[in-house]
Amino acid sequence: MKSKIFAIVLLSVIFSACEDDFLTKLPETVVSSGDFYKTEEDFQQATVGMYQPLREFFGTGLGNDDFGAWTIGEMRSDNTCFIYNTNRGFAGLELIDQFINDANGGGTAVKYINAYIMIGRANQILAAIDEADISDAARDNYKGQALFIRSFAYFDLVQNYGDVPLVLDPPTSYEDTGSPRVASEDVYQQIISDVELAATILPERADQEVGFVSKGAAYTLLGNIHLVREEWAAAETALLQVSGYSLVDDYASIFFPSNKNNSESIFEVQYWDDQAAGTASNFAYQFLPSLSNTGVVPGFPNGYANGAGGWNTPTPELIAAYEAGDLRLDASIGFLTADSYVDVPYVKKFVHGSNLAPNTNNNWPVYRYAEVLLMIAEAKNEQGKADALNYYNMVHAHPRTGLSAVGSAGQAQLRDLIMQERRVELAFENKRWYDLVRTGSAIEVMNAQGQNILNNPQTYYYPAGVNPPTGAYQVTSEDLLLPIPQREIRVNPGISQSDQNPGY
Repeated sequence: MKSKIFAIVLLSVIFSACEDDFLTKLPETVVSSGDFYKTEEDFQQATVGMYQPLREFFGTGLGNDDFGAWTIGEMRSDNTCFIYNTNRGFAGLELIDQFINDANGGGTAVKYINAYIMIGRANQILAAIDEADISDAARDNYKGQALFIRSFAYFDLVQNYGDVPLVLDPPTSYEDTGSPRVASEDVYQQIISDVELAATILPERADQEVGFVSKGAAYTLLGNIHLVREEWAAAETALLQVSGYSLVDDYASIFFPSNKNNSESIFEVQYWDDQAAGTASNFAYQFLPSLSNTGVVPGFPNGYANGAGGWNTPTPELIAAYEAGDLRLDASIGFLTADSYVDVPYVKKFVHGSNLAPNTNNNWPVYRYAEVLLMIAEAKNEQGKADALNYYNMVHAHPRTGLSAVGSAGQAQLRDLIMQERRVELAFENKRWYDLVRTGSAIEVMNAQGQNILNNPQTYYYPAGVNPPTGAYQVTSEDLLLPIPQREIRVNPGISQSDQNPGY
C-alpha cells in the first residue's frame, strides 16, 4: 500500500514540475496563431491556404453528395441536368436538380461549409495584418485579398441561403463559435464595404502574382453585387473600373489548360494535375457520361470507368438556345457515341484530356471580361442608356462567335438579348441559376422545364421505363433558397431548428 501511495505522489510531483512543458506546451509541429502571423512569408502562406477551399467549393469530389458549385449554379437551372445512373450509389445529387433536396444533403453542405472555411481563414489574416511588421505594399495586397475572399464567400452564402451568420473575427472561445443568422441586408452592407476597400488597396493585374485576385477582380465582384441588388448606376461605376483585360480571339481556347489565366481571365480557381501536389481537378470526368472506358474520349487514358459520370449534362433547351452559326456551340458542347449512348451531349469546354485518371488540369473560370462587358450592358440598359447595345455587341458580335451585330433594340428587347447572351457565353460557369433568381423568372422557367421532363423523361436522359419520383420538378418560392445544412443547426447553438429556411 505504501508503494502505491509513493507512486501516486511521485507522479503528482513529476506532472506538477512539467506542467508548463507538457500540459500547456504546443507540439513542435504546431505553430500558434500568435506566433505565426508575423512576416510577409507567414501572410503569403496564409493567403495560399485561404484560397485552397475554392477547389473543393467549385468541384473536386468524386463521392456521393460532394460535387461542386455547378450542382446549384447549373443543374438547378434549365441549362443542365443529369443522366440517370443505374448505379444508385450516386443518386443524392439528383435531388438538387429535381428540387426535392433537403437539409441533410451533402451537395448544399459542401458549399456552405467551404464558404465558412474561407471566411475563417480570411478573418485570421485580417485580425493580424494591421499590426504586422511588413511593408505597406504587402499589407495592402494580403489585406485586399482577404477582404475579397471573405466578401466573395458571403456573397455566395447570402444568395443561396438568405440570412446567414456574419462572423468577422476569429473565435477565441467555444462560446464565440455560436453565431445567429443575420439579416441579409446587413450581410450585403458588410461585403460592399469590404469589397470597396479591397478595390482601393489591391494591386493592378499587371503587378499581381498570377492566380491571385487583383483590383479588377474586386471591381468585378462589387459590380456583380450591385447588379444583383439592382443598383444599376453603382454597378456601372464599379464595372467601368475593370481594365487591363481583353477578349480571347478563339472562344474554345479560353478554357484550355495550356491557356490558364489568359487575357480574359479576371478570377479563376487554380488546379494543377501534378500527382504529388494533390491539387488536380476532376470535373471533366463527372461531366462525361458514365462510361466503361473513358479512353474513348480523345486525350483520356484507357482502362478507367467513371461510374460517377453523367452530371451537368446539357439540356435540349440549352442546345436550342444557340443561334445558327454560333461558333460557341461546338466549343462548349460535344456529342458522344459510346457504350449505350448515341450522340449524348456533354460539357466539352471543360473536357481536355487527362494524363492519369481521374485527374485533370482544368482551372475553373469564376469571372471573365466577357461577363463584365455584359454586366455593363445590363446596367446601362436598365438606366436607359443608348450605348448599352455597344457593350452587348462587344461580346455577341465578336469575331469568335461568328455572329453579326444587332443594329437596334428597345430596352425590353435588349434586356432579353442580354440574358440570352449570358446564357450561351457563360454556359456551365455557374451563372444561369442566379440569373433566373435575380430576374424573377426562376419559378416560371423551371416549372415549364419540369413539365417537359415529366412529359418526356427519356428526352432528358432517363432510361426507358424509369420516371422521375413523385414531387420532382415542382418549384415554389421556397426553392429559391437552399436549406441551412442540418449538421450546422446541430453544432451551432446560435441557430435553432425554427430558424431553418421555409420548406425544409
